[in-house]
Amino acid sequence: MPQRSANSLRSAVLQLARRIRQERSDEAITLSQFAVLGVLDHHGPMTPRKLADHEQIRPPSMTRTLTALADKGYVIKTQHPTDRRQVLIALTDAGLGIVKETRHRRSAWLSRRLAKLEPEQRATLAEAARIFAIMNAAQ
Repeated sequence: MPQRSANSLRSAVLQLARRIRQERSDEAITLSQFAVLGVLDHHGPMTPRKLADHEQIRPPSMTRTLTALADKGYVIKTQHPTDRRQVLIALTDAGLGIVKETRHRRSAWLSRRLAKLEPEQRATLAEAARIFAIMNAAQ
């Protein structure tokens, strides 16, 4: 793909991703806080250090994020089953509810936009999604 086309595609994908991320069920939660909730939903309970590594941030920043999420009742600290010196961070029912509702809002927003397209355009985007999945799997 020529550089110009790659730049156009990259820009369009980033703009779309930014717009989708704006759809949240709790506007008081930051995007980085939601990202942590999403990781916990996908991977299950994790240590704060593993979460920091996953999100590529420093442990003190993760501690602040986890404190804010715990204060909102979205995560809870539990004892690590094999290492008493560590804790695991897990989603609460409220945290899981935020994740599910936010994902629902994001999908609904995108569905409304897709419904306005012609069938051929939706088919093209479905094929693009399939290609993106292949590209991501090849990493």
